[in-house]
Amino acid sequence: MSWLSNVRNALSFVVPKKETPDNLWHKCKGCGQMVFVKELEDNLYVCPQCEHHERIGPKLRFDYTFDAGSYTELPQPKVPDDPLKFRDTKRYVDRIKAARAATGEGDALINARGTIEGRRAVIGVQDFAFMGGSMGLAVGEAFVTGVEAAIKDHCPYIIFTAAGGARMQEGILSLMQMPRATVAIQMLHDVGLPYIVVLTDPTTGGVTASYAMLGDVQIAEPNALIGFAGQRVIEQTIREKLPEGFQRAEYLLDHGMLDMVKPRSELRATLASLIDFLCHKKAA
Repeated sequence: MSWLSNVRNALSFVVPKKETPDNLWHKCKGCGQMVFVKELEDNLYVCPQCEHHERIGPKLRFDYTFDAGSYTELPQPKVPDDPLKFRDTKRYVDRIKAARAATGEGDALINARGTIEGRRAVIGVQDFAFMGGSMGLAVGEAFVTGVEAAIKDHCPYIIFTAAGGARMQEGILSLMQMPRATVAIQMLHDVGLPYIVVLTDPTTGGVTASYAMLGDVQIAEPNALIGFAGQRVIEQTIREKLPEGFQRAEYLLDHGMLDMVKPRSELRATLASLIDFLCHKKAA
């Protein structure tokens, strides 16, 4: 052992190394800069350097959108966990158990009722951390449950989408949730209530092909990835290079597929204004 190592060990014994928590800093996925976690939390998980919007789960989304202490989560509807007894490299039931343990949620769509600046609303939030926010029986049933709760409360239904599409482990049963969601939205419209969609990163596949694009108002967070098929698949199919920013929120806004792109800090006020406008219009 070298003399320098002896000195270092002696100093370490006299002055022990200060333990530093591993969760003090976060590396931004947008600009790659290290951001102090407390600063990121205070900024609604939006990078203060490049304004990249980090993905967040249902609890934070409810906290940021509803009035403080005003919301209660709706019970998760009961559906068969593995209707097709599916297995790939793992059993489907094992994948569900792992996702529930990691997120603390029953499935990928959670609903809650509460108020937004005093206006009643039911909000559904898809959690991308739960198997990529994929749409299966549980998500479809939760969507219908959220709509029925909005009808009962006579208020809008607002959905925050984040999904990789249909859940392949449930096959055709997953795809059937697309028309089910469409019928549920029509039920909402039949009683004169608005349906508002907030598309977050990423919203793709069968979710984009159904309820994510059927809102009375379509909002998106900045730079959110929104599309049906992946960019590489499209390029290989049409054999052309796609334009810069293709399938990003700003591109879709410029081409008429969205009504507005709003940063997370403005969403709550925007939703409150839309509820005022749409509910007053329906009543009139």
